[in-house]
Amino acid sequence: MVRAILSAALLALVLVEPASAQSCGNTSDGFESWKQAFAAEAQAAGVGRRGLEALAAARYSTATIRADRDQRSFSYSLERFMQVRGADTIVAQGRRMKGQNANFYASIERAYGVPAGILIAIHGMETGFGRFMGDTNLVSASATLAFDCRRPQFFRPHLLAALKLVDQGAISANTVGAKHGELGHTQFLPGNALAYGRDGNGDGRVDLTNLADAMVSTANFLAQKGWRPGAGYQEGEPNFRVLREWNAAGVYQKAIAIMAARIDG
Repeated sequence: MVRAILSAALLALVLVEPASAQSCGNTSDGFESWKQAFAAEAQAAGVGRRGLEALAAARYSTATIRADRDQRSFSYSLERFMQVRGADTIVAQGRRMKGQNANFYASIERAYGVPAGILIAIHGMETGFGRFMGDTNLVSASATLAFDCRRPQFFRPHLLAALKLVDQGAISANTVGAKHGELGHTQFLPGNALAYGRDGNGDGRVDLTNLADAMVSTANFLAQKGWRPGAGYQEGEPNFRVLREWNAAGVYQKAIAIMAARIDG
């Protein structure tokens, strides 16, 4: 009987442990033990000492969870969305930016095929042209969303990428970004920063808080996602589908296309 009980207990451990390593939570309960389990997965994926230390130091971000549960603006009408996001201001400032940096944006379009209006509209929409790039610890935000039950499979690769960026020295354990772990002038998620980030100012490193790096990286992202040079980008035109790769919200895509046309017009 004792042997049978022990055998049953061992079987239970075998069955429970893989599930616990893949667990998620809707509160901070279990976050610390989940981080320990995820550290083994991260190490197996090639994350080094600095990245693992950053993971160990990550804290559960209630601010990130609040932001993730409150994304009402994406349910607005297009007119209301553009009003709330300050589209007229973005267009006016964007036109001035394009005029003041015409050669810079022209060089990006020659290299990647993405016109200035698209890059400037995204820049204005995401961070108000760099005025606010976030106030939340990037690794903590990424870890919180990777643990959260709402979309863990989407965010776990981004957490791994964030830890690898720490290893590379591209960011640190103290780097701040937006509430969902986005980084820099145009708010790259860590996985996209790792895959599509480019050195735009020639200093030998990718720093998405640097405007040149951010603009070139954004153009590279769109080009790699299938942007067709010279093709239209309004709804129904070939490049509109590429805007979906940047942001999944239809109202966002339409707003960017409209603002970009006004900036380029």
